[in-house]
Amino acid sequence: MRTQVGIVGAGPAGLFLSHLLKQRGIESVILESRSRAHVEARVRAGVLEAGTIDTLNALGLGERMMREGMVDDGLDMRFRGRNIHLDLPGLTGRSVRIYGQLEVVKDLIAARLAAGDPILFEAEATHLDDLTVTRPSIHFRHDGKNKILDCDVIAGCDGFHGVCRASAPEGVIQTYTRNYDFAWLGVLAKAPPIADMTYTNHDRGFALCSRRSSSISRLYLQVPAEDDHANWSDARFWDELHTRMFDENRSEIQEGEIFQRDLAVLRSYIASPMQYGRLYLAGDAVHIVPPAGAKGLNMAVADVRIMARAIAAFYETGSSDALDRYTHDCIDRVWRTIRFSVYLTDLLHRFDEHSPFQRGMQMAELDYIAQSEAAQRLIAEQYVMLSDVRD
Repeated sequence: MRTQVGIVGAGPAGLFLSHLLKQRGIESVILESRSRAHVEARVRAGVLEAGTIDTLNALGLGERMMREGMVDDGLDMRFRGRNIHLDLPGLTGRSVRIYGQLEVVKDLIAARLAAGDPILFEAEATHLDDLTVTRPSIHFRHDGKNKILDCDVIAGCDGFHGVCRASAPEGVIQTYTRNYDFAWLGVLAKAPPIADMTYTNHDRGFALCSRRSSSISRLYLQVPAEDDHANWSDARFWDELHTRMFDENRSEIQEGEIFQRDLAVLRSYIASPMQYGRLYLAGDAVHIVPPAGAKGLNMAVADVRIMARAIAAFYETGSSDALDRYTHDCIDRVWRTIRFSVYLTDLLHRFDEHSPFQRGMQMAELDYIAQSEAAQRLIAEQYVMLSDVRD
């Protein structure tokens, strides 16, 4: 097989890239190791920044998002019974939109298949060859056969455990990691959500009330990293959520059937450079962000917007200058976005190792934000549009 751009991975990064390239008249083939059903069922974050919303609409693929997605104009942070309300449009002029990542993926897959553009599901990339020459190749297994896809450029969008980043020689890519000793226990519940996305810093730990629709709540509790969601009965979960949200009379948060549970251990991870030879990496292949701030999908979209622009310049001019600058054009934004997510994580979670002094500093920071419009604007701007890039 032969194409211009070989894309490994049919997550948001790979799918957005394929549509951005097609918009510029560039062919691509997507190889995805999992089945279509698996890819379309993966539950991930659902907060779309302004830049991601604009990108979907510019591709002509945002109709369902605009119809079914929920505009989120507010962000609340609670502590010691107090509430900080951030008016996102008032502070930034923009809002975010609640639209599940799996819904975005469904829309992108459906549009690509409807156009007759190739996605090979259950096509596992096994190794990459000739990354430093003009025609690299992806070796993969599909329909029980070993096959090869020759390309001009390879886009590694296959996540943290994928084959692409590991294909660079040892020592070429440096990694930076911070691990946390707690996790988020997340549930989906058939219950109307509260009005705004709401974080809380309680003496018992962090909690978050989010939403997937007008009738489905997405809810989280901070728990030890070694915990198991099987330890949490419905009653225990609801009791703890009411407590941490300062909902003492249980009148604000509506309970309902919990129909899905998952546990995510938190970490921060950056790999740099984001390229080697004709291999260019995006999304979770090169950065993992703590979920506070909901930046993962939005960072991936920003990566591939820059990558698509660089690939288009390569075909238009014959020069690889823009591709050579790919890491340079991405990495400062990646660090800034990780920094914001780490800041929110440090601000809103309970850390076992914190002294009373450090706990006091958390409360003082929240108290300052409550009283300062400038501090609120700073958080709101980063929440709404930090991952965006300029065209």
